Amino acid sequence: MYTLLRQILFRFSPETAHNLTFAGLKLPFISRLMGLTALRDPRLERTVFGLKFPNAVGLAAGLDKDAIAFNELGNLGFGFVEIGTVTPKPQPGNEQPRLFRLPADQALINRMGFNNYGVQAAAHRLKHRKDPLLIIGGNIGKNKITANENAVDDYLICFDALYPYVDYFVVNVSSPNTPNLRDLQEKEPLKNLLNQLQEKNKNQNKPKPILLKIAPDLSNSQLDDIIEIVKETGIAGVIATNTTISRANLTTPSQMIEKAGAGGLSGKPLRERSTEVIRYLKQKSANAFPVIGVGGIHSAEDALEKFNAGADLIQLYTGFIYEGPQLIKKINQALLKNL
Repeated sequence: MYTLLRQILFRFSPETAHNLTFAGLKLPFISRLMGLTALRDPRLERTVFGLKFPNAVGLAAGLDKDAIAFNELGNLGFGFVEIGTVTPKPQPGNEQPRLFRLPADQALINRMGFNNYGVQAAAHRLKHRKDPLLIIGGNIGKNKITANENAVDDYLICFDALYPYVDYFVVNVSSPNTPNLRDLQEKEPLKNLLNQLQEKNKNQNKPKPILLKIAPDLSNSQLDDIIEIVKETGIAGVIATNTTISRANLTTPSQMIEKAGAGGLSGKPLRERSTEVIRYLKQKSANAFPVIGVGGIHSAEDALEKFNAGADLIQLYTGFIYEGPQLIKKINQALLKNL
């Protein structure tokens, strides 16, 4: 069924296809039909950083930026849905076109630029969670106009607004599409940001897990810094990885890649590197913290590769767009088979 639907959707621009998909998910008939692929089994449950996940397959941030369809996406069988990235103030993001398909590589290039309606709008929608078992993550960032020296304030604003409605937080300093954002991955600025968030978090009645999402383009020495920072700040874990700025080993004609221009690459070309990062973090840290693996998961085999590298949970994005909801079921079936 999804193969036919994808053929139709891929006739439209990526953003138009996205909007059509979300509109379709809001139709009760479509939502129920798509939900037939969901596999629910108590043996799939996992407890990670103190939260019980119905299953280990989640939706990565970026698809439901504004918490518009998290209920419907959860109905498809995801164990958790991460909304965002949200920023304190609404912002339009970069100019269109800013999202490009590379079908030959089963990949996407995006330079969305944290387009969202603002954290208060997302918080309002999150009040209406239908499934109490569905875990919701809040991915937070800074506005484009906010200077890096004031970035902490933006993250704290987002933390306060989402705190009552999400189960965990993700600090996004690794998107390549907001100018100078990745500079916040440097050791001292990152420690300062995470320490201030942790201080705010510890003053809550019930502190919530805070995760750091990192880029796949970090060197081993930078990953060593990440390990040290996670241990020093006491955050709950890491999401590995965000999109890459690399264009290596693509089969898509170079003129198409050049036409797409700058942005983060996701999908199958990211699979190997994201797995390398997961394995490095787990081995070098002696499994000191949980890692959510994301990047290039287009099959159950890809997912098992991530788990075998040490991932505690995984997330889908581009693979979900290319393969559809049945990918969630196939991964969960493989996990049950490998129990």
